[in-house]
Amino acid sequence: MATVTTEPLEALEQSWYEPPGLISWFTTVDHKRIGMKYLVTALAFFVFGGIESLIMRAQLGGPELHLISPEAYNQLFSMHGVTMMFLFAMPVLSGFGNFFVPLMVGTRDMAFPRLNAFGYWVFLAAGIFLYSAFLIGRAPDAGWFAYTPLSDGKFSPGINIDFYALGLIFTAISSTGGAINFIVTILKMRAPGMSINRIPIFVWGELAMSLAIVFALPPLTVACTLLELQRRFGFHFFDSGKGGDPLLWQHLFWIFGHPEVYIIVLPALGVVSAIIPTFVRRRMVGYTWIVVAEMATALIGFGVWTHHMFVTGLPQVALSFVSLVSFMITIPSGVQIFAWVATLIAGRPVLRTPLLFVIGFILVFVLGGLSGVMFAAIPFDAQVHDSYFVVAHFHYVMVGAVIFPLFGALYYWLPKMTGKLMSERWGKASFWTIFVGFNLAFFPMHIAGILGQPRRTYTYQAGLGWTAPNLISTVGSFLLGAGILITFVNWVWSLRRGPEAPNDPWGGDTLEWATTSPPPEYNFAAVPTVRSLEPVWDQPELRDGAQPADQGGRALVGGHLTLSTSMLDGTPRAVIPMPHATAWPLVATAGLLFGFWGVVFGAWLLGGAGALLFAAGMIGWHWPKGETQEG
Repeated sequence: MATVTTEPLEALEQSWYEPPGLISWFTTVDHKRIGMKYLVTALAFFVFGGIESLIMRAQLGGPELHLISPEAYNQLFSMHGVTMMFLFAMPVLSGFGNFFVPLMVGTRDMAFPRLNAFGYWVFLAAGIFLYSAFLIGRAPDAGWFAYTPLSDGKFSPGINIDFYALGLIFTAISSTGGAINFIVTILKMRAPGMSINRIPIFVWGELAMSLAIVFALPPLTVACTLLELQRRFGFHFFDSGKGGDPLLWQHLFWIFGHPEVYIIVLPALGVVSAIIPTFVRRRMVGYTWIVVAEMATALIGFGVWTHHMFVTGLPQVALSFVSLVSFMITIPSGVQIFAWVATLIAGRPVLRTPLLFVIGFILVFVLGGLSGVMFAAIPFDAQVHDSYFVVAHFHYVMVGAVIFPLFGALYYWLPKMTGKLMSERWGKASFWTIFVGFNLAFFPMHIAGILGQPRRTYTYQAGLGWTAPNLISTVGSFLLGAGILITFVNWVWSLRRGPEAPNDPWGGDTLEWATTSPPPEYNFAAVPTVRSLEPVWDQPELRDGAQPADQGGRALVGGHLTLSTSMLDGTPRAVIPMPHATAWPLVATAGLLFGFWGVVFGAWLLGGAGALLFAAGMIGWHWPKGETQEG
């Protein structure tokens, strides 16, 4: 088989080289290193959010406990929700997307590498900004949805909600920039021959997520801006006594909030569709239907926001339409579930750890979906609204839809990311501990909700029938935490003592398995030409990581270069010079962080200094220096 010669490889290594060491982690624009930073940082916030939840569960483990104060409890459950939704669930899946989307579509980097670096630093800075509120005892305390009028200046006079509103605006900068980057990368940077019907399903999930983010985040940003204007400057957007409407907040928030569910779920569904074919040794059943279902879910999700407002007194005719759409949106999810099950039945499943997590996900997702369908019925929703039944459903869908695919993805892709195999024995121990702990933690909440326990409960009296469900949930939560810890220990063990991972340890079908483990800075020695939906299975010449030129490989060794292709059929359009490493995105982000701190504390000199630092970062970012600066 023909191979790429040594000279082009040396030229590629020289063009794409980033020096090792700590400093380069602050200046890198390599999508793989940024993806790893996203993943590790999001998992760190996951630990923070998990600790918050364990403290709350300890408080609710028995009746009339007083382990923490009501004020501290309010801050913990608010930051738990904010952390899990904005600082963990979205970024952790973006971490896998950052690392693997360019590899899966056969390009050498994201479309805008410096914007990619900026998005990560803004995400980290937003997390630091939100958690800095704990240092002064002023963390957000009105829930992750901060309903007005409880969140306005009259009922929340401290700066707790200012941290919330400004923090969510801060995170939106990162999420929106990242979404635009994914959209352009997926539509315009695919390998030659990767027509739209050859895009991997995981990549479709990232595309659906990104399109939803672009349209869903602006209403949330507007809502937070209006809330901050009302709190700081006396506006009356949500003040019914002055002509405003508190329901306006709910509309704006849930126009974002319900699509947010699918923003998180869609990439996770893509993870499931990536893992199953590898471990059942056959192509995915119903590829086209799965793709249509993913995109339809992203679209229909925007018509369901009033699903959360059935008890607010809105006109019954409007609620009837929303109820219908709430039933409708289950259809695309059902299509994907049937496709997964059909693939599992038609293939020869190999029950390795990644597939175990996928099967566990299918089970909990179906159960969570069944309770979700129940909420589409207006009378039932009215009965259990604001009860622990809602909390149970929410965690089955959201936590189950993130944790199980996430840990399946860790065991599936970490060998490619780190070059080290993880322990299969400890992986299976982690799965069963997580699976049992998850169901013990969240299933009893259904019972507590049916028995009348309201959500956001700080403590409760004995004799209400809530003691046993809460105790079981508390035990299950700690068991779930233990299962998660096993995987983290397994990861650290693999880095120190794990066996070397081959290029394709599982026999995968997508392009990331055609590179080394871990991949080189330039991803592919030759940008490949794709002729199949499963190129690594169907194109043997790809398996050594360098497709020969006579079979379509393009070395592109004249500099820091990659290829742009057409949107529909992947026809080559242009060779694009890519930007080099720089610290300016970090400088600009530091300016934003100081600026947001200045606003929340009313320290206008600090805010002004932050604005100047941000401006300096932007100037340095775009000032021409004889090298490529775009992106």
